[in-house]
Amino acid sequence: MGNSCICRDDSGAEDSVDTHQQQAENSAVPTADTRSQPRDPVRPPRRGRGPHEPRRKKQNVDGLVLDTLAVIRTLVDNDQEPPYSMITLHEMAETDEGWLDVVQSLIRVIPLEDPLGPAVITLLLDECPLPTKDALQKLTEILNLNGEVACQDSGHPAKHRNTSAVLGCLAEKLAGPASIGLLSPGILEYLLQCLKLQSHPTVMLFALIALEKFAQTSENKLTISESSISDRLVTLELWADDPDYLKLLKEGRQLTYEKVDLNNIRAMLNSNDVSEYLKISPHGLEARCDASSFESVRCTFCVDTGVWYYEVTVITSGVMQIGWATRDSKFLNHEGYGIGDDEYSCAYDGCRQLIWYNARSKPHVHPCWKEGDTVGFLLDLNEKQMIFFLNGNQLPPEKQVFSSTVSGFFAAASFMSYQQCEFNFGAKPFKYPPSMKFSTFNDYAFLTAEEKIILPRHRRLALLKQVSIRENCCSLCCDEVADTQLKPCGHSDLCMDCALQLETCPLCRKEIVSRIRQISHIS
Repeated sequence: MGNSCICRDDSGAEDSVDTHQQQAENSAVPTADTRSQPRDPVRPPRRGRGPHEPRRKKQNVDGLVLDTLAVIRTLVDNDQEPPYSMITLHEMAETDEGWLDVVQSLIRVIPLEDPLGPAVITLLLDECPLPTKDALQKLTEILNLNGEVACQDSGHPAKHRNTSAVLGCLAEKLAGPASIGLLSPGILEYLLQCLKLQSHPTVMLFALIALEKFAQTSENKLTISESSISDRLVTLELWADDPDYLKLLKEGRQLTYEKVDLNNIRAMLNSNDVSEYLKISPHGLEARCDASSFESVRCTFCVDTGVWYYEVTVITSGVMQIGWATRDSKFLNHEGYGIGDDEYSCAYDGCRQLIWYNARSKPHVHPCWKEGDTVGFLLDLNEKQMIFFLNGNQLPPEKQVFSSTVSGFFAAASFMSYQQCEFNFGAKPFKYPPSMKFSTFNDYAFLTAEEKIILPRHRRLALLKQVSIRENCCSLCCDEVADTQLKPCGHSDLCMDCALQLETCPLCRKEIVSRIRQISHIS
């Protein structure tokens, strides 16, 4: 990702992951120019073997996983060749035995301290072929999970974090009977045991995420609800502020959004402008993505003139693109397009040390951000410039976006899997206020009490079920008439407003060449 794909060279350095296994053969990824093409930060392009290309030699799977982890933060371009390690792992996973080797390696070698570790687990499992029923059964037997196993190796939480991440990813991929079969009594007991306060906080978090993803299947949700999950969550509430992301709640319990104090908050993240996969806290100032897509969000307040400033506290130090976007910005979460990936937005990326504009990147001189860092974002519409700060340290101004737009800016951010940050729009003092005079969103914005409410997902879904939708309405916005046909695929279940925001058909993923309004559909 960025100007070049950086991974270990082939100068002879080797991984000594397991002294009882063959050492990994390191791969070299050629330098690639990334300034001319858009990119997907979540899902690098898959390249299979050609019809006359021999199967690659099987290598030490642990070394291949670590090689992928080392280079994953550098993959950004759609036309960029995936690293050798990813291609080889994908080919290995085409058989049940190879898939099991890959999964066990992900659990065994991904380190706890790498902020992209869980994202790499999701990426690799998402790119591998779906496991067969026999492979899932074999994995269950190999792991042999239960409550007692969760208490073992407490001094090495990486194994339990990775196990929970793998289970969550599989639960999300394997909807229906396969997910039901995977949630055995032993695995449920294991995940519940990981929620005990004696567990490492990261283990607790990923156990919660796994249970949440299992609960996306109705039968699993009932099974989990009938377990001790409610009592565990009530206990966890004393330790963590926002357990309401789970759909498994204790009956009669007051929800956080019903008791949170929002009197001093007049600008927040727009929960009506995001997909269902992005989690926003009840006070509207914290966002987290646990999906495999690249989720984006904007602030509720828009600015057209003046000088404005806001800050973000980094909670997880992985891939996020945070900055400024306009109404015209296109966020295509499943295709990996977010803030800084069009001509109407610009973003700061502290993990990969890049500035993004129009899906092109350039390096900046700040060190990699880390948990607890404060990133500042100054928008000067008088001088037509944006300035980014890390813990008060200022970068040179960015001005590219003003060649396309000069007003209508929102604070905005995009998140890779398992990333999270907290926004300060001026409701509390800034840690590193810039020396120049500026305004804050919270001083000028206004939200009604109803507009401030951010409902938990299960409440939103219940309200959606009560909504009556016309037969001929647009399948995206559900408001306008579906009067537009896409060419060349011919699908015609969109309104023109929604069709103009898309570059590929949401049904068949074919590129949209033209959009034709069907006069007969206009009432």
